[in-house]
Amino acid sequence: MSRFPIFIFLLAILSSCGGYNSIDNFYNDHKNDDQVTAIRVPQFMLAMISEISPEMKALVGNTKDLRFMQFPSATPARSQYLNAQMNGITGSSFIEVFRKNDELKRNVVSIREKRNSVKEILIYNNDNLSGSFLYFNGDFDPVKVREMAKNEQFTKFGENIISQFGPTTRGTQPYN
Repeated sequence: MSRFPIFIFLLAILSSCGGYNSIDNFYNDHKNDDQVTAIRVPQFMLAMISEISPEMKALVGNTKDLRFMQFPSATPARSQYLNAQMNGITGSSFIEVFRKNDELKRNVVSIREKRNSVKEILIYNNDNLSGSFLYFNGDFDPVKVREMAKNEQFTKFGENIISQFGPTTRGTQPYN
């Protein structure tokens, strides 16, 4: 039996596993891009975020990792590129609980479950001018997550993060 077909099969599998298959890769590869806002919230700051509202306190109280990134997406090619990268991240390992497509515009809420709890939440938005993602890693109530996705509370949460920790917030200006 020839080894060539086996080699081609293994090569195809390895090449399909490459690329942007994790939020870590995407975040690290794009955090230094021009006009990008990237926020990774340390544990001690999660307590501050939990004071935004009772719903946020219920959600953030179980968060181990919280990241937000906003990036330009002003051309159709850039929107396609970013949409493809996010589809690659969520792929088969996440469950979509909400998706709205309007040509290249995307609003997607995806989760990764383990038994009866949600372990990861990824919210991706792209309006052909800018794109963003909001990522939570922790232990969350699935009913609460669906309710928040339905009521667009994750979008509001992303806006609150920018106002709390964005570049115009006092105390986050770089030292000159």
